[in-house]
Formats: sequence, structure tokens, C-alpha cells
Amino acid sequence: MPGLEYAHVWISIPICSMYLVAILGNCTILFVIKTEPSLHEPMYYFLSMLALSDTGLSLSSLPTMLRIFLFNAPEISASACFAQEFFIHGFTVFESSVLLIMSFDRFLAIHNPLRYSSILTMVRVAQIGLVFSLKSFLLVLPFPFTLRSLKYCKESQLSHSYCLHQDVMKLACSDNQIDVIYGFFGALCVMVDFMLIVVSYILILKTVLGIASQKEQLKALSTCVSHVCAVIIFYLPILSLAIIHRLARHISPLFNVLMADVLLLVPPLMNPIVYCVKTRQIRVRVIAKLCHKQIQ
Repeated sequence: MPGLEYAHVWISIPICSMYLVAILGNCTILFVIKTEPSLHEPMYYFLSMLALSDTGLSLSSLPTMLRIFLFNAPEISASACFAQEFFIHGFTVFESSVLLIMSFDRFLAIHNPLRYSSILTMVRVAQIGLVFSLKSFLLVLPFPFTLRSLKYCKESQLSHSYCLHQDVMKLACSDNQIDVIYGFFGALCVMVDFMLIVVSYILILKTVLGIASQKEQLKALSTCVSHVCAVIIFYLPILSLAIIHRLARHISPLFNVLMADVLLLVPPLMNPIVYCVKTRQIRVRVIAKLCHKQIQ
């Protein structure tokens, strides 16, 4: 963090705490969903995919964050940097895809509840998860190879605490036009996910407004609260960081670094908290596991 190098050890305390809570929280959700037969439903399987992507995102950035803030060792090899940006972007795109899947899951549950279970069978849920995970990582697979083909200046200093595609390609001395175009395409795919989520919620609102009972309307909308929070937590830092990178070059480098760290730290940290607080089935079973009680 520019200007705060002397305080890196102290900054490492909240950062390490956030990583610990994020990893433990997501692993707890995965454990509870796996061990509770009553949670073996499409909605919770998609939630487990979200927890898996959050865990992967945390573990991808953890090594360099700890090296910088805890051990004051900011150096990273080119190969390790390319590998890290592949996994960070891969899990980011996968999380975006999972949020999209979850929005359609909520639409289907509200719009056609009687056919919900027959449409989203266990096999279809597994197929959807496999297809979107492959799509996510295949989309970012060219990133390490295109970056490796570039020539870099002797002094290469990244502006973030971890490796990002748009940050690494700016260090190149050779033509990086291909990386710029493909990076824009990757970002566009994530924005398409966001737009489709917006469309799904427009359809959800249209369906809910068609329900006669106000009580049933509120009940239907309450099932979407956790997912809406997860969407805001995930996309708001991405949009903010994109605006900073593209339009606000005069903004303080420290603010730029803080926003990039928020992008990776906050969603994995907050998603388990949001789902435990807002989803009664998850909250009750997590408390029961912690207290070693059996849910009847």
C-alpha cells in the first residue's frame, strides 16, 4: 500500500483475520450442506458452488497478500504471477456465473414452483455446475499464455497486492493489443452475466406483482434477499475498480489498491455471513453443528 509500507505488519492483522473468517465460513457452509440431507436441494447446491468459488478466490490471493503484509516480501516470479492471475480471474468469472445461475433458480422457484423440482433435478444441477465451471476457466485460459508471450521492461512493479491481467499487461514493453482486446472480451462476459441477472429479477418482480396476496408477495421476495446482497457485494467492487482503471487515473494509488483488495476480500468474507443471517435453514443448522445438537 503506497505510503503505508511501515504499517504492513499491523495491516496484516485485519487482512489475516478476514481470510481466516472467509475460509472458515465458506468451508462451514460446504460442510453443512454436504452433511444435512434436508439441504440437498438445487438452491443449496448452487450455494455450495458459490462457497467453493469464494474459497478458491481467497486461496488464490492468500500467498502474495501474506508475503507482502506479513513477511514484507513483495517479489513474485513471472510464472507464479501468471498462475495466480489465471486462478483469480477463473474463480471471479465462475462466481459471476454462479450468481447468474442462482438468479434463474430463484426465478424458476417463484414463477413455476410446482415444476421446480422436476426441472432442476440432481443430474441437471451437476451438469449446469460442470458446464459453467468449464466455461469460466476456459474463458481465462489464454490469459497466462498471451501474457507470457509479451516482453517486459526490466523494472516491473505491479500496482496491486496480487496479479491481475489488466495490471500485468501494462508492464509490457511490446505490443499488448491482443491482451487488451481479449481482456475487454472477458470483462464483457462478466457484464453480460450481470445484465442477465438484472433481467431475471425484472421477470421475478413481474411474477411477484401478479400474485394476489401481499403476504405471498413478501414471502416470495424474501427468498431473494440473500442473493441480491451477494450480487451487490460481488459486482459493486468490480464496477468501481473498472471505473477507477478506465476513467479516474488521477485517483490516489492507495485508493486503487484498497478497492482491488476489497474486490477479493469482501465477497468471500460477507457471503457466508449474509447467507447464515438471512437464510434460516442454513443459520439453524450451522448453529446446531457448532453446538453439537441434532436437528429433528
